[in-house]
Amino acid sequence: MSWSHGYVSEVEYTAGYFVELSPLQARWALTCRGVRTRDLTRPRYLELGIGRGVSLAIHAAGGAGEYWGNDFNPAHCAEAEELMGVVGAGAQVTEASFDELAQRDDLPTFDMIALHGVWSWISEANRGVVVDILRRKLAPGGVVYVSYNTTPGWTPMTPVRHLLQLHAERVGTESEGIVKRVEAALDFVDKLGDAGSLYFKAHPRARERLNKFRDKSKKYVAHELMTADWHPMPFAQAADELAAAKLAHGANATLLEQIDALHLTPAGQTLVAGISDVVLRETVRDFLSNTGFRRDYFVRGPRRLSNLEQTEALRQFRVALTEDPTTIELEVKGSLGTAKLQESVYRPVIDALAQGNAEPKSLAELASACAGQSFGHLVQAVTVLIGKSAVALVQPDAEIEAALPRTRALNQHLLDRARSSAENVYLASPVTSAGIFASRTEQLFLLAARSGTSKPSGWAEHAWSVLSSQGQRLMVDGKRVESEEDNRRELVRQAEAFETMRLPVLRRLQVV
Repeated sequence: MSWSHGYVSEVEYTAGYFVELSPLQARWALTCRGVRTRDLTRPRYLELGIGRGVSLAIHAAGGAGEYWGNDFNPAHCAEAEELMGVVGAGAQVTEASFDELAQRDDLPTFDMIALHGVWSWISEANRGVVVDILRRKLAPGGVVYVSYNTTPGWTPMTPVRHLLQLHAERVGTESEGIVKRVEAALDFVDKLGDAGSLYFKAHPRARERLNKFRDKSKKYVAHELMTADWHPMPFAQAADELAAAKLAHGANATLLEQIDALHLTPAGQTLVAGISDVVLRETVRDFLSNTGFRRDYFVRGPRRLSNLEQTEALRQFRVALTEDPTTIELEVKGSLGTAKLQESVYRPVIDALAQGNAEPKSLAELASACAGQSFGHLVQAVTVLIGKSAVALVQPDAEIEAALPRTRALNQHLLDRARSSAENVYLASPVTSAGIFASRTEQLFLLAARSGTSKPSGWAEHAWSVLSSQGQRLMVDGKRVESEEDNRRELVRQAEAFETMRLPVLRRLQVV
């Protein structure tokens, strides 16, 4: 077998950013669950399977600590090294298989190790090697972030994935390239559904998931479904394998998943509340919400915070708005659909965060400003607002100042890349030590402003010159805008909205 061991290496992975890999977010999630961990304020951090390195670069630029990253794909490592060179944070990027990495004798002990998009897509033997790395190189009290496909949510797609692979192998040829083979396989399975497949009639969610893949990057689909190893597993299996590294489940890393009311019926909430065993409880939750993907924090030797310690720790966290307060919708999506957020709970929190030019505020300050509600309700409201990306956690002022030169350098590099690529839609904030969403058009507006153009009409013209020179058009409500006149008009509209709503936020978060 080749060096890739059956993993797709023909095309690079997408340039995604994942806030769950942030040490600051891990601290919040685990503190909310009353879990005491190793100090993650200035962590020694390792990311396994860095992909294109965007998350690693943003966190190394924005946060304090020592950052390491590893990937077996040389193209990924080359791009990550380029980003790290721009950041100038002294981060270490290594190109090695898990076996090779495990054999190195110069690796330090880490406070946090993260794996996104790795665990379900490697062999059982490689998972064993990863567990060995975690066992030997994670400090006591250290945190592991891991994401993985799970059952029961993925179960109906297992035969469909097999058929997609079979078509790509039997009908497609290597000369066509993986992207064309993926497209052809999706087309074929779609025809199968149209032909009256009883399987799709028995499992309509499989057809729905297949349709969602049609709208995603074919590079993503190739990496998701066309690898030799693809192992959705129940939570209990993942927990059991990680237990060999003395790891125990600490918290769900997807903050909205911590709010049972968004995902479970009242009867389901009662059922889960009556289960004391963590593994059984999480498994039952997955069945109740038909979970297909999990993001979890595991801890090596978790300890419980007392109620007093937990409250005092939570009161010290600071947060800030990441949206104009007038645009924040009081609703959120969960497994049960869209839920309305209680105006009397959430509006005072948003209004308090908007006071004083929306400067960061601690939970203690918010508790004083929202004295009419309990601290528990306040913590839940902040958790939901962070989970829906309307609010972000904020690091100490001294760390903000130290990170500012690094984030400015990285953002300048990422903005320059936006001229030729729409793949990256995040920039680094020294305030949040994490990534902040910025669409490609917004990044092109920022490039225009950086060059001295001061009016939205000029930003729009700059963006149009970049897009039109590459034969590209805007997409609005899922439809391509064809005429030059309509593209220009839409860009002016977006630029004016950007100046009013988004640019002030990006300035407060010191993204620009």
